[in-house]
Amino acid sequence: MATYIVNPTEEQEKAFDAFLKALEISFFKDVVEDELPPHVLAGIAKGREDIKTGRYKTFEEIKVKYPVR
Repeated sequence: MATYIVNPTEEQEKAFDAFLKALEISFFKDVVEDELPPHVLAGIAKGREDIKTGRYKTFEEIKVKYPVR
């Protein structure tokens, strides 16, 4: 058995539901809120501010400091 994760628009969702029902495929909907938790949004905002002010390291700088052994 396979599992598919899809993110249809509202219009696509109606068609997708009808399609699955027509083929008699069992399914369930798990509604996911689009909004992220406040602490995640705060972390993203802080990271963006850090980048604007130059407080970041490039991947190349990190690879030099922490080489793979």
